[in-house]
Amino acid sequence: MASLPEPMYETSLGRAYVGDARQLLQLLDDESVDLVLTSPPFALQRQKAYGNEDQDAYVDWLLSFCADVWRILRPTGSFVLDLGGAYVKNRPVRSLHNYRILLRLCDELGFRLAEEFFWFNPSKLPSPIEWVNKQKIRVKDAVDTVWWLSKTDHPRADVRRVLVPYSTRMRKLLEDAERFYTPKKRPSGHDISERFSSANDGAIPSNLLQIANTESNSLYLRLCKLADVEAHPARFPERLPAFFIEFLTDPGDVVLDFFAGSNTTGAAAEAAQRRWLAFELDPYYLAASLFRFVAGMRDIEAVAACEHLRRSPGAALRVEGQERLPL
Repeated sequence: MASLPEPMYETSLGRAYVGDARQLLQLLDDESVDLVLTSPPFALQRQKAYGNEDQDAYVDWLLSFCADVWRILRPTGSFVLDLGGAYVKNRPVRSLHNYRILLRLCDELGFRLAEEFFWFNPSKLPSPIEWVNKQKIRVKDAVDTVWWLSKTDHPRADVRRVLVPYSTRMRKLLEDAERFYTPKKRPSGHDISERFSSANDGAIPSNLLQIANTESNSLYLRLCKLADVEAHPARFPERLPAFFIEFLTDPGDVVLDFFAGSNTTGAAAEAAQRRWLAFELDPYYLAASLFRFVAGMRDIEAVAACEHLRRSPGAALRVEGQERLPL
């Protein structure tokens, strides 16, 4: 990582850099990153303040970053890409850009689709207004596609790290299997012939991740308001990157988000004791992302540090001894 420029700020585990990700990716060593996890600006119909590409050019634009993603990933590493869906302009039909990206990543660059995930955000507002609210001919779009890609058929992964609590019924089965369960063949032909005899640490999660995006009183938002700076408008919840970081990496591994925004990925990596790198084109959004790492500072010190970075984006700041808040 020595070829990278001076970071805008760093912690004991990570570094945040301002710049064009295509240029910064080229400065990273081959096979030096364990997990690339990012959510690029979506291919929406309307231009957003944080920058997003026109739908017609979106696939080529996003693919222009990904050859270097392949190069920098370790052989057992993973590339997790969160892509929101969109409608074709002025038509009540869906754009296929997220599927075209997937096909080209696999067909042209050699990635494997380890598994597809779907992030269900129950708090997402109904959109697009024309088809959902006005004409009422479509339902609310509340799911993002999340592609888990790898360089080999067997990337590092351990589902035991991301087990979820058992359901009430499953707990009853484990407590008294004789009473609540009779071994038998299912109509599908599957032979479920063994009783539930012992409990593990939880249940295996599904590839539908239900995580509400309802951040409203976090340290990041509170300090943005106190500093009178704009919070990034397209943040994903920290639990989303935290799931994949726990699932696909070990403590000390390197996690990269090359569309960092408010650096939620870096915060999740820091909490999990992973090293992290964050690339962001907009210096003001990156400066404000510092607020995710200053829980040990007084508010006035954190606001002053952010203001210093906003006035001098080339300045370097080290955040020491912060205490991370729980998810």
